Amino acid sequence: MIIMINGAFGSGKTTTAQRLQPLIPNSMIYDPEEVGYMLRKIITEDEEELTDDFQDIELWRILAVKTAQELLKKYKKHLIVPMTIYKAVNFEYIYNGFKSMDREVFHFCLLASENTIKKRIEKRGNTYDAWYQQHTKASITTFNPQLTEFSHLL
Repeated sequence: MIIMINGAFGSGKTTTAQRLQPLIPNSMIYDPEEVGYMLRKIITEDEEELTDDFQDIELWRILAVKTAQELLKKYKKHLIVPMTIYKAVNFEYIYNGFKSMDREVFHFCLLASENTIKKRIEKRGNTYDAWYQQHTKASITTFNPQLTEFSHLL
């Protein structure tokens, strides 16, 4: 089983995953953002895909799926996957990749207001700067079923 917990940065994905994990026997938390952080360290200034958002890097979505596949194969545990995926192409690739590995894939999307997200981001010691503001607005718009075509995926 794979449980995807999606939502904007600061919507409570990691906290939810951490609280859920003890309730699901034989499970582990896998955060594909760690794959993104790794790629950002590897990709230099000279690369075409240099970006402040690893979701812009095609290899991120590929490695997110391949890493999940290897975790399932090696550890044979259910995966709880907290991540912000607000780009439909990435969501479709990752969701379909997960479905090809396990018939039981569940996707949940946590919603929160921009004000709540701002408070949570600042509480954890980050500054609610232009990057967070831009990505929060994009996520809130994307995850609002009344505002977007992406809603059929949620």
